Amino acid sequence: MAPAPDPASGAPIPVVVAGALGRMGAEVVRAVLAAPDCTLVAAIDTTPGKEGADLGLELGLGELELAITGDFEGALCQASQAARQGGAAVLVDFTHPSVVYEHTRAAIAYGVHPVIGTTGLSPRQLADLAGFAEKASVGGAVIPNFSVGMVLLQQAAAAAARFYDFAELTELHHNRKADAPSGTCIKTAELIEELGKSFNPQQVEEHETLAGCRGGQRDSGLRLHSIRLPGLVAHQEVMFGAPGETYTLRHDTIERSAYMPGVLLTVRKVRQLAGLVYGLERLI
Repeated sequence: MAPAPDPASGAPIPVVVAGALGRMGAEVVRAVLAAPDCTLVAAIDTTPGKEGADLGLELGLGELELAITGDFEGALCQASQAARQGGAAVLVDFTHPSVVYEHTRAAIAYGVHPVIGTTGLSPRQLADLAGFAEKASVGGAVIPNFSVGMVLLQQAAAAAARFYDFAELTELHHNRKADAPSGTCIKTAELIEELGKSFNPQQVEEHETLAGCRGGQRDSGLRLHSIRLPGLVAHQEVMFGAPGETYTLRHDTIERSAYMPGVLLTVRKVRQLAGLVYGLERLI
């Protein structure tokens, strides 16, 4: 497979958005349309009754002369053809955990660089996709959270973990999020665990009178808690405890537009990658 052209060439990046009518997908569409170095070549969504509708009219952006399609592989094929003029194409996926593995693998097979914001991929699936991307020489990125502020929180949490033996993580999201705990929360726990220590040594024989009220416990001892309520967007808190003190890190996403600088940064960098990366901190 030929390498992606030099991003400095000036050719716009062909972008496909999957989940284009969703809350995150619609934000991505707006961001891509506003970016002078990107061009939207396909919009995928499986909302009943929307096949063939004009994307711009559905999102209140005015007519774009770009029809919504539910044909995922057909859109990838279209993107591959567009790539002949604008360099390798990029897929931005904000869909559902039940289909994200197949979407990512199909994009790699078509030579379209996947930028995956959908969470729910298992460690085994990530490893399989990484191997497939390496063999195909197609760069890709799986990003649990595109917020630069969240990356900073994760780095601070990993640094603080050296000094605390007790820690619990809580993530709070809107009640239409399908997976729990969130991919961001899992990624934060993984970064903390890179220290190689155990957390939350048992102090008393605990008994839950309501199953699960203490959250989920990882092998490291870290406990993760998930809250789902309308009115929330995306929030995370990491609390460390020691005798006489607590240390709390918190990040709040107020609007989904906060993710767009990270999405566009990844779109611009993914074509330069030789394989699959996991986490925005690998790109900034």
